[in-house]
Amino acid sequence: MNNVKTRNYLSAGTLTLMIVASVISLRGLPMMAKEGLSMLFYILFAVVLFLLPASLVSAELGSAFSNRDGGVYMWVKSAFGPGWGFTAIWLQWIQNVIWYPTVLGFAAGSLAYLPGRPALAANGTYCGLVVIITFWLATLFALKGTRTVGAVTKYGVLLGTIIPGVFIILLGLFWFFKGMPLAFLDPETVSGALHAHPSFFPHISGLSSVAFLAGIILLFAGVEVQAVHVTEMRDPARQFPLAMLGAAVIIILLFLLGSLAVAAVIPASEISLTAGLMEAFRQILGKFNLGFLVPVMGALTAFGAIGGVMSWITGPSKGVLSTASDGELPPFLSRTNRAGAPVNILIIQALIVTVLGSCYFIMNNVNVAFFVLSAMTVTLYLIMYILMYLAALKLRYSAPELPRTYKVPGGWAGIWIVTLLGVAGVGFAFVVGFFPPSNLAVGNPVLYVTLVTAGTVIFTGVPWLIHLCRKPAWSNHQQIKEGESDHAASQDHSSMQ
Repeated sequence: MNNVKTRNYLSAGTLTLMIVASVISLRGLPMMAKEGLSMLFYILFAVVLFLLPASLVSAELGSAFSNRDGGVYMWVKSAFGPGWGFTAIWLQWIQNVIWYPTVLGFAAGSLAYLPGRPALAANGTYCGLVVIITFWLATLFALKGTRTVGAVTKYGVLLGTIIPGVFIILLGLFWFFKGMPLAFLDPETVSGALHAHPSFFPHISGLSSVAFLAGIILLFAGVEVQAVHVTEMRDPARQFPLAMLGAAVIIILLFLLGSLAVAAVIPASEISLTAGLMEAFRQILGKFNLGFLVPVMGALTAFGAIGGVMSWITGPSKGVLSTASDGELPPFLSRTNRAGAPVNILIIQALIVTVLGSCYFIMNNVNVAFFVLSAMTVTLYLIMYILMYLAALKLRYSAPELPRTYKVPGGWAGIWIVTLLGVAGVGFAFVVGFFPPSNLAVGNPVLYVTLVTAGTVIFTGVPWLIHLCRKPAWSNHQQIKEGESDHAASQDHSSMQ
């Protein structure tokens, strides 16, 4: 009898859904809807020059280092050294920290519809308070390591993302088949006074006219997280591209149809980045005499946004914590509690979110505060992607012996084409991220550029400052700490016996 257990392989369909779950977020629908029919161009750009290259490259790196922890830290470290590796994982973490105020700002806009006061979504004080209070509560849950975190995450994706997403698409279809006017086809409602006409291609009068591209790129980020599962597939060379293709189709359809539903109802000039989705729900449901469902949709979308925060609040932090074994973190940052949560990293993370959430207090336009934080998030995350692309290319030459279960198709030409395509797309989005969008009243453009530039420089410089100031004792401290943990664990085990 054969006692060898059959391995449970990951199917292409399962990985497809995992990729979709890590990318889709309803908060991006108003941002794309604000572009009208030009959203088609932006989505195509993001898929071809970002989503596909990032997926292929991260799949190869994930398979090459499948037996090592650290993710992007290990990938970049192996190619360019610990300093660059620490910078990469730091950027992956800090961009999440800056992302939290934007997604919670979206949650604040949705919650404003619960008491029937949608005007609160444009109130900076209200949005700032919701962001700060909600995140500190999420941090307390993360520190306790409670199962509530998992429950909120699980049901948040289903109830707060999938159901409202499908619902807004169905309502948009009803709107269309009822013969209602489509705002994105009405010349009088299309954003832009000089070129007020629906168009697939955005009118480019300068980099400011395509600045929204940076924010839309961010909506497709995160696929590298699932690439590590490529080694769990029976035939990764065939199945992974199929999974990526399937995920890309689903992501495109959800983003495209959902955004079109919002753009069909609300004129581009009236779309709010924090409350645009809820305003579409309000107007469409009102037309069908279903206005009583508006608070329900507000609660669900807010729950989905908060669930997304809960799902990410500890993951990237533990990624930074993994660098402690190489002495990259000072002892006070490598401290964990009994639940294994990186205590001081989580506290510092909450303090940074508090400062960034205060942007809603000092900026007159909530949409501008939302987009400034989004642009800052994009610039940091894109630097990490550039490092990831270059690491994949270099490791093909410097470490050909790595066990790559999956390789970017096309041999040497394939890896060069994919990485250069990815760097080109990321580089362009990085540059336009520093320009205030022409279709958003930013007030003071100098303040906008200063905030984005200062945030990018400061948050990129911090990991290098920490790396340059590191001491041998930091690594020794981590080794002693791990030894004490092992000893404590053995003592607990002995006492249980």
